[in-house]
Amino acid sequence: MESQAYILRMAEVRKDQATRAARRAVLIDGIPVSTLGVVALALGSNPDPSAAQKTWWIATTIAFTLAVAWTLLRAFRRGDEYLRKIQLESMAIAFAAVLVGLQVATLLDAAGIIQLHQLAQLILIGGVVIWLTIADLRTRFTR
Repeated sequence: MESQAYILRMAEVRKDQATRAARRAVLIDGIPVSTLGVVALALGSNPDPSAAQKTWWIATTIAFTLAVAWTLLRAFRRGDEYLRKIQLESMAIAFAAVLVGLQVATLLDAAGIIQLHQLAQLILIGGVVIWLTIADLRTRFTR
């Protein structure tokens, strides 16, 4: 009886360590991607960019998009079915938040309060932050 309880506890410890390792790997992959997003946001915030600045902004934004896709692919390949389910549900919530944010930004742009291009990347970066935060919190507190 005691050996069975010990084996079950050790299995839980292994699962917790695997979950921590998966979270750590996503964090390690996500920090450079987030930094690249902030750089793209800074490059795109100039109201009157030159041709060279536009080129750098477009190149950085494309690199950011590809880096996000690569991070997503790596995160899905690492996780088991449960972690994939959490990732997809977290992405769905973040997607809804991005849609609402873009709709509000479009209305503000139509009203002439703010320009849409100033908020678009900020909204997308916010969506990624929401996704990673929800996924991390759900992984921590549900296992």
